[in-house]
Amino acid sequence: MDGTRSDKNPILLPCCYDGLTARMVARAGFEATFMAGFGVSAVNGYPDTQLVSYGEMQQSALRVAEGLASAALELSSEPIPCIADGDTGYGNAVNVKRTLWGYARAGMAGMMIEDQVAPKRCGHVAGKSTVSRPEAIQRVRAACNARDEYSAQYGATAGPLILARTDAASTDSFQEAIDRCLAFLDAGADMTFLEAPTSVQEMQEYCRLVPGPKLANMLEQGSTPILPPAQLKEMGYTMAAYPLTLLSASVQAMQESLDRIQQGTPTDDIIATFAHTKDVVGFTQYAKEEDRYK
Repeated sequence: MDGTRSDKNPILLPCCYDGLTARMVARAGFEATFMAGFGVSAVNGYPDTQLVSYGEMQQSALRVAEGLASAALELSSEPIPCIADGDTGYGNAVNVKRTLWGYARAGMAGMMIEDQVAPKRCGHVAGKSTVSRPEAIQRVRAACNARDEYSAQYGATAGPLILARTDAASTDSFQEAIDRCLAFLDAGADMTFLEAPTSVQEMQEYCRLVPGPKLANMLEQGSTPILPPAQLKEMGYTMAAYPLTLLSASVQAMQESLDRIQQGTPTDDIIATFAHTKDVVGFTQYAKEEDRYK
């Protein structure tokens, strides 16, 4: 798909947070995406400290799914899958199950569930803490049960895959994070995500000690080394998420544009053309559809 992946690369997941960014990821030829809680919080005007509710996250998932579907229509393809950030599940184990079902109904192909204490926060900022290992395992087990129950009703592959995340490497120890990942797999998780390893050695150890699909979080200027996709694949990572790249790029571009507007300086050289903007947001496809019914 337009060179976004080769046999030497993991699945690359530029993270989206609304219908527009979902459309752009799909139109760029990526084979999957991830709805990041940081981005959803940001476009709602908040930091990623779980101030955004489950209902708001589910609505965002619906908008992301709409964006992916509209891009697929233009490309004459199937919508690319999206993993949705389920944070801590927004309550107890029963809430976790409701979150999974809500995301499944919204069209999400996967859900991430994590072991932070609620209200959680971005894994690369200060102040986070994690629940006990037994409680963390129960969250994952509840998500997996909900996945299986959804599949039992709607088809063998209908339930979203479960990506089980731990932040224990920062709050407890690297070994505790490894032990939690292994326990999450035993509880039924499809994939694991050890958040915020601080060295290449820790990344290698995680891949060596934990079997199954694994996610690398490539947050620029965060705690984890940013490595090229081929190196991540060689280590044993099967997916690489880029959680803030699109958001940070847009913040930078918007700030420069605002500065120029304040200064009375033209912005033509730093913005997309009007024609390209219209195409990206869907006017081209809309015109085609409109012509069909004239």
